[in-house]
Amino acid sequence: MNYEQILIEPVLSEKANVLREEGKYVFKVDPRATKIQIKEAVRKLYNVHPIACTTMVVGGKPKRQRYKAGYTATWKKAIVRLAKDEKISVFEGV
Repeated sequence: MNYEQILIEPVLSEKANVLREEGKYVFKVDPRATKIQIKEAVRKLYNVHPIACTTMVVGGKPKRQRYKAGYTATWKKAIVRLAKDEKISVFEGV
């Protein structure tokens, strides 16, 4: 996998905004990616130095569409903590 395939998209939510103030950035990542691969992808794509990476699998929620019951897709989330003085400029102002 190359770096663009590991990081799918940033997560923009209220919780992610609160974490961003603490120097933690949240990404939706490929389910096969490891913590080391995620840290390396953030390092190469955004030119920052990640300190830690926490990953979790977000389970699908039950949903209904008319008479059919189903689930939303399961996805993997990564929270990347950066060094104290670093920021990812793409997220600023979002």
